[in-house]
Amino acid sequence: MNNVSALSSRLSSREWEHRLRLPENYEKQLSQDTEWFEVREGSGWRRLRFHDYGEIYKHTGLYEYLFYDLLRCDSPRRVVNLLSEVHAELEMAEPLRVVDFGAGNGMVGRELRRIGARSIVGVDILEEARVAAHRDLPGVYDEYIVADMNEPPEKVDECMRQLRPNALTCVAALGFGDIPPRAYHRTANYLTQGGLFAFNIKEDFLDTRYRHGFSELIRRMITEKVIRVEATRRYRHRFSGAGEPLYYTAIVATKLKEIPELMLVEKR
Repeated sequence: MNNVSALSSRLSSREWEHRLRLPENYEKQLSQDTEWFEVREGSGWRRLRFHDYGEIYKHTGLYEYLFYDLLRCDSPRRVVNLLSEVHAELEMAEPLRVVDFGAGNGMVGRELRRIGARSIVGVDILEEARVAAHRDLPGVYDEYIVADMNEPPEKVDECMRQLRPNALTCVAALGFGDIPPRAYHRTANYLTQGGLFAFNIKEDFLDTRYRHGFSELIRRMITEKVIRVEATRRYRHRFSGAGEPLYYTAIVATKLKEIPELMLVEKR
């Protein structure tokens, strides 16, 4: 992103200082997928959930102001830095060709450009995300695909196979149903053998009590030696609306073989 684009994005973000408010007496027990805020539209206020991404992306600078200025989200930098460290430590000969799954408006893509990734393809199910990425961070992605990766269209399948990505990032999009395990499974199998997974997950979801969805898929991938964990890092993902720190774990792992479909666990 050039300096003009960066300045424009920051100014747009600051415009929201008096147009966004968090509720007073925020409930500390409110789960991440039910947190909400209000945004001024005309003469009134409209309530949106933090996970109403499609609506948030429609407003230039709103996503950055809410998650990065107010809630101090640090996940894109943390996960991408860990990926860069592992890539260097393993002395991988090829430069990074990355699929950024759940790309949103491009915050992870921007970090991937910073570490020198050779090619970056964004993938998201929301058209609003692609529009926001092109608007807010033009040039970050070499290509941006909008598709349901549960059943990728033939054109998308062909594109992914030709790309032969050697890294797959997925940041702040796993564990709350934003990306179903089946969609992640389908996308992960485009990754070349020996390629790197880089993702993060709320630390609670790594607890063995969580026996469904993505949590169970990751445990099975490790146990069955589908992946080899290269590095993990616990860190503060962001603050909640109530001001409480939310801790995640960043994980970078090497793909050893294809992920069997039998490993998928439907949410119960």
